[in-house]
Amino acid sequence: MMMSINAKKHIKTGLMRLSALILLLSSQFVLAAPANIDSLRFWTAPDHTRLVFGTSSPVEHKIFMLANPARLVIDIEDSGFKADIPAFSSNHALIDRVRHGKRNKGGLRVVLDLKQTIKPKSFLLKPNSQYGHRLVVDLFPKKQIVIAETPKSNSANKNTPPKVVKSTKAESTKKKWVVAIDAGHGGEDPGAKGHRGTKEKEVVLSIAKKLAQQINQRDDMKAVLIRSGDYYVGLRQRMEKARQARADLFISIHADAFKDQRARGSSVYVLSNRGASSEAARWLAKGENETDLVGGVSLDDKSDVLASVLLDLSQNATKDSSASIAGHVLSNLKSVGHTHKRKVQHAGFIVLKSPDIPSILVETAFISNKNEETKLRDPKHQTKIARAILKGVNSYFSGQAPSSATLAQVQTYKIKKGDTLSTIAQRYQVSMRSIKKANAMKSSTIRSGQVIRIPS
Repeated sequence: MMMSINAKKHIKTGLMRLSALILLLSSQFVLAAPANIDSLRFWTAPDHTRLVFGTSSPVEHKIFMLANPARLVIDIEDSGFKADIPAFSSNHALIDRVRHGKRNKGGLRVVLDLKQTIKPKSFLLKPNSQYGHRLVVDLFPKKQIVIAETPKSNSANKNTPPKVVKSTKAESTKKKWVVAIDAGHGGEDPGAKGHRGTKEKEVVLSIAKKLAQQINQRDDMKAVLIRSGDYYVGLRQRMEKARQARADLFISIHADAFKDQRARGSSVYVLSNRGASSEAARWLAKGENETDLVGGVSLDDKSDVLASVLLDLSQNATKDSSASIAGHVLSNLKSVGHTHKRKVQHAGFIVLKSPDIPSILVETAFISNKNEETKLRDPKHQTKIARAILKGVNSYFSGQAPSSATLAQVQTYKIKKGDTLSTIAQRYQVSMRSIKKANAMKSSTIRSGQVIRIPS
């Protein structure tokens, strides 16, 4: 018996609807499937501890504190716990232990037994090339511990005897250039990865520590490390740490990567004009600048026009200084190996955006290049890179002020081409207002060859 055309259409339509219904039900079943906590990692920084829960899919959660004793509760909806709980040392500043169990209302409850009260913060991260979905929980102690760390000069070589220095009153007041050294990435952010599994975050930290050691062996410089271990520091927080350390220079150290394994060589970056403009707009848009100073002058009590002019002057001086330092560093890196670009490069990296601290970013080599990855793993080559960076920095600083001059001895300064009152004030860590007062100056205009007094 032959079926009519209409009957065939009805059957076809019914089958399509049935297929759609089955697909819808299956998708709802997948969405309703509970997530799993597959891993739990933690990193301890000087000012906070970060826990990262690796999850099989996005999760809904909430956190809250309990007192007597101090505990942090993390409730995660529709989840199971399949991770190994890491061991926390007995001297960990914040965490005693981690435990978990099923909630009465369903879902998962994770409890952190704490050693002190903290300020928690949590957020979700989407998958990347290294990890899947993640729930991040940051624990900040109410009493902040460390801003930036100054390593000891002989910390990298325990066999080197400590240098004996006889202190005098003049030496104790000697002007030291403060260099903030920022090892890129860290913690949950490993950076680029080489063919042998070399992680960028590890090699750049090693280079940063070697550079800090070399700097602290000098009498005219002092190094501060933005991060001294395997933990992550926010990009703008890196700038803030440098400012709080009253840094004269900010150096961010990285290792480049590219899909073409033949790419090789080092590069040095400074802030682009577009990056500077966007940062200036951001600063001026802030209603208040708190401790953010430009050339020793606060912007929060200035009119919009004056604040804009002051910020522009400071940025121009900082960009000029950054470009000069970058040129010296790039020139010295050529003695270590191939340079990827012959000239200093410009980019809008956030860590370079400080309006009042000359800042450079050094791409030491291509970790994606097998030969350069091998070199980056070599401590001797790391030392060579650090030495080349220091030579470049020293070349710049030696032309700025006599390294043997003390704050008490520096009475006058001869203006050089390219100087501004803002950069001079920053150099000697005094305010522009005090310089103008000491020299009876009615404006900030200066000329090359002019000799001015620097107040102590």
